[in-house]
Amino acid sequence: QVQLVESGGGLVQTGESLRLSCAASGSISRLNVMGWYRQAPGKQRELVATMSSDGNANYAESVKGRFTISRDNAKNTVYLQMNSLKPEDTAVYYCNVAQMGIFPPQSSWGQGTQVTVSS
Repeated sequence: QVQLVESGGGLVQTGESLRLSCAASGSISRLNVMGWYRQAPGKQRELVATMSSDGNANYAESVKGRFTISRDNAKNTVYLQMNSLKPEDTAVYYCNVAQMGIFPPQSSWGQGTQVTVSS
């Protein structure tokens, strides 16, 4: 089992920045994708940004140019730098690691961290 510990959420004003961190512990297969998802009230959980172990990143259109995902493979840690935050970014943000190199494939989730952007 993988344990994900998130930090960095909080309450900010429009235009400000936050940096989320997620540290994964436990055995993680080499082929994996780490990333962030979010769920706003009344909405489906959506992908925010992911990065595979080889460095390929994927972003939701709504955050391109504002958010940057990065990871430290040695530390099994993924970060999300969120700039120019907008009220529509308000959501619970969940860290995720999807392991493709094990059977059965495993997807692990953090507990979620609240990001609130005031208007």
